[in-house]
This record gives sequence, C-alpha cells and structure tokens, in this order.
Amino acid sequence: MEQRVVTIIGGTGFIGRYVVKVLASAGYTLRIISRHPNAALHLKTAGNVGQIVLMEGDLTNPASLIGKIEDSYAIVNLAGILFEGGSQKFAKLHTHGTEKLAQMAKAAGVTRFIQISALGIEKSGSSKYARSKLMGEKLLFQAFPGATVLRPSIVFGPEDNFFNMFARMARVMPALPLIGGGETRFQPVYVGDIAKAVEVCLKRPDTVGQIYELGGPEVLTFKSIISYIQKVLGSQKMQVRIPFAVAPLIAIAEELKHTLSFGWMKPMITRDQIKLMKSDNVVGTGYMQFANLGISPTALEVVVPEYLSRYNKKLYVNAK
Repeated sequence: MEQRVVTIIGGTGFIGRYVVKVLASAGYTLRIISRHPNAALHLKTAGNVGQIVLMEGDLTNPASLIGKIEDSYAIVNLAGILFEGGSQKFAKLHTHGTEKLAQMAKAAGVTRFIQISALGIEKSGSSKYARSKLMGEKLLFQAFPGATVLRPSIVFGPEDNFFNMFARMARVMPALPLIGGGETRFQPVYVGDIAKAVEVCLKRPDTVGQIYELGGPEVLTFKSIISYIQKVLGSQKMQVRIPFAVAPLIAIAEELKHTLSFGWMKPMITRDQIKLMKSDNVVGTGYMQFANLGISPTALEVVVPEYLSRYNKKLYVNAK
C-alpha cells in the first residue's frame, strides 16, 4: 500500500471523484483542495479514516495554496472550467493558475505533476479555452519539466455534462440541434479510464515529461453520438442541422441566460465552444495514447445505456 501524499487540485468535480476513488484504493494518502470542501464530504468514504483530507483553496488565488502542497509526492491538477463566468476566467485558471501551481510544486520538492488538459487544443487556436489550455501546458513544462499531461476527448460517465445534457434535451425539446451539421468527430472516453491513467502515470517513471492523448475505442461524429443517445432512449425527435454561421446566435442567447440567472442556469453551448467544434476532437499520431499505458479504453455501450436509462420515458413511467 502506498503511503505517499498526493494533492489533488479540483478533486471534487466529475473526473475528480473517480481519480480519488482509484488513488485511494491504491493506498495513497489524498489531500483534496477545492473552493468548497464542505460540499465534497462524500469523497471521504472512498478511503479509510484519515486517508482523505479536504482543504480549502483556489487555483486562481495561489496564496490560498501556501503550506498545503509542501509534503506532497505528487500534484494532480484537475481544475478547469468549460465556460467563463464571474471571476472564473480561462486564462486566470488554465494558464496562470497552472503556471503558479507548477512553480510552487517545483519549489516544494514535489516529485510528480499530472495535468489534466484537453484533446484538440492544438487545432483550435481561435478558441480562448483552447489557447488557455495550450499555454498552460507550455508554462507547466517550463516550470516543471517532469510533468505529465493527459488530454482526454469528451468524457462520459454517470455524472457527465455531455451525454446527460443531450438526453435531457431529448426528453423535453421538440428537436435536437446538430451544430455545424453534426460532422465534427469525437472520440468519447470513459471517466474511469482517465482515473486509471492517472494511477499508471504516478507509478511509471517513463511517463515523466510525456503528453498522452486519450480517446475511446470509437471515433464518432456529433450526429452519430446524438443518434446513439436517441437510440438508447427510444427517442424519435427530429435532428436539425445548425450551420456554424448561425450557431453563434443560439450561443449568445444561452450566454445571456447564464448571465441573467447569475450563473444558476448553465449555457447549453457558448460561442467559444462553437469555435472548438470546428475542429475534430480525436487522437492523433504525434503523442502517446492509452496503449502506451497498458489500458484498453471502455466502449460507450458498456457504460452509457445504464445511466441514460433514467431518461427513458417508458422506464420512468414504469418506475412510478
């Protein structure tokens, strides 16, 4: 059993809860730093008494991390946002926050640094999200050359934002939008496989200084993903092609909804995300992949139907 301390930044999110479970099972002592630690008390059940410690901290405020990483063997940085709002800005979190954390980790004598980034950011230069992630990687390696970067495609799992959102839309909307005609290609990756990748990287010294592009076993267009979700739900809703020239108008309305609700209502799509969708989100040939970690990625069919069944109208009626 490992007794080393691993500090996880942003460990209370979707991917974080799986990373916590896997690393706790591997025996690491985990320190989870987040802006709202009291909302993550459930994570303590993933380990033994005293194995998982929750601490308050904010990557956009590096001073809040002082004294909280010094005895760590490794840092796992999961902090990230999909859209900007309030004080949460892409550059502030993904770029400058990552750089400062890497500098602090190096000064503290931390041995390993695992950064969760995103697939396709090298192809999406017009996106603020992509630019902030890519620059964050560059500054990370400058400050901490032995870091390891994981770039997943869209992530699926019971608590995901993507499949769950479109399943809800299939229940309540008269039609489902196909941004850009639905031709953008993705390589959906299971959240549990990302967590396994983090564990493998921490144990294997040959992963130091490497970038891994992580995608599932299938490359699917956006249209085929929406069709798959409909198939699972038994939905007959019409699909409407939304050209890239028109899609920003929908995004503006969604962003306004987010602003007027003071952040309570999340936007379905943003203008920046539309820019991301103009490029395919699939694994290339220039970097390491799951195979280099000895991991066989999980197919959609193994996981998705089970958790999307809660949106199935027939099952919902029978359950009542």
